[in-house]
Amino acid sequence: MKKIELEIVAVSHSITQTHSYAVVLGEINGLRRLPIVIGAFEAQAIAVVLEQIPPTRPLTHDLMKNFMGAFNVDLMEVVINDFQEAIFYSKLVCISEHDKVEIDSRTSDALALAVRFGCPIYTYEHILDAAALSVDDDGNDATAAKDVGTTGTTKPSDNNDLRLLSLEELQKLLEEVLENEDYIRAIAIRDEINKRK
Repeated sequence: MKKIELEIVAVSHSITQTHSYAVVLGEINGLRRLPIVIGAFEAQAIAVVLEQIPPTRPLTHDLMKNFMGAFNVDLMEVVINDFQEAIFYSKLVCISEHDKVEIDSRTSDALALAVRFGCPIYTYEHILDAAALSVDDDGNDATAAKDVGTTGTTKPSDNNDLRLLSLEELQKLLEEVLENEDYIRAIAIRDEINKRK
């Protein structure tokens, strides 16, 4: 299978879920975005590297990088290789002087290591088909309906309320939350839309 390279576009705090974040991966030379829910610790571990904020003491992912470096192991790439029941699965492709090894990893940890090693992040077409959001050249959601014929949009308080909305209302709501960069909420709406297809 052909690998598709991704880059980290943003790390966004969830407005709707406390202690939850989304790291948004963008397709290089493409318009699809892959939002992945991560914990606060992992979001911080990614953000300090992206923002070039040196921690006073090594974080866990810094320790991991230092440990690998001490034994001449390099992280060559991260591959998001599966997506099942709204969970992303990843592997670390590591190389040493004599060996190449693939190690199973949580995607949040894999991304925190990728930014430290400066290695590429990849995924596959079927994962983007299942979980990505498409945006147009102006950064707006290209999958959302542009004219749904409604005045105002209901803003459900939780994911159960999404089931009460029509497909057209869901697509309009998806457009609105993407404009507000609430990627956590966008994931829930996208998943509800996918259930109906």
